[in-house]
Amino acid sequence: MTAGSLLDEIARSLDSSGRVEVLIEVPRFSFVKRDHEGRVQLVSPLPCPFNYGSLPGTRGPDGDPIDVLVVGARRARGERLRVPVRGVVRFMDAGAADPKWICSERTLRTADVRDIERFFSVYSAAKRVLNGLLGRPSPTRFERVELA
Repeated sequence: MTAGSLLDEIARSLDSSGRVEVLIEVPRFSFVKRDHEGRVQLVSPLPCPFNYGSLPGTRGPDGDPIDVLVVGARRARGERLRVPVRGVVRFMDAGAADPKWICSERTLRTADVRDIERFFSVYSAAKRVLNGLLGRPSPTRFERVELA
C-alpha cells in the first residue's frame, strides 16, 4: 500500500465527523496479541501500552483488516468505538508493508509517540524471531511514526 493509497483508504473510512470505527482485539496492557478472529498471534515480552484492534470491512496489504492502535484508557476486547485518526506506524512484516493506524480522542503528545516507538522497536524484534521460526526470513522492522 503506497502513501497515497493509505491516505485514500483513511479518507474512505472516515465518517462525517472525521472518525473511523475500530474493533478492539487487544486491550491496553495485554501481553497476548490476537488476530481479528481471536486467534493468538504473539505473546509479547512487554505489555501493549495501547489498545490494539482493526478497522472492520477494510483490507490491509496482508489481506487482514487494517491494524489500529488506540491511545487512551483501556478498552474491552470486542468493544467498537469511533475515534479520529492521528497518524500511522510504518511497519514492515516479513517483507510486506503492514501499516498500523494510530487513533486517539486527543492530540498525541510527545510521550505517546515515544511509547509507540519504543513498543514497536521491541515488537519488531520479537516478530523477526517468530518469522524466522516460521521460515519467513524477509525483513521485519519498525520504520517510523507519521502524524496526521
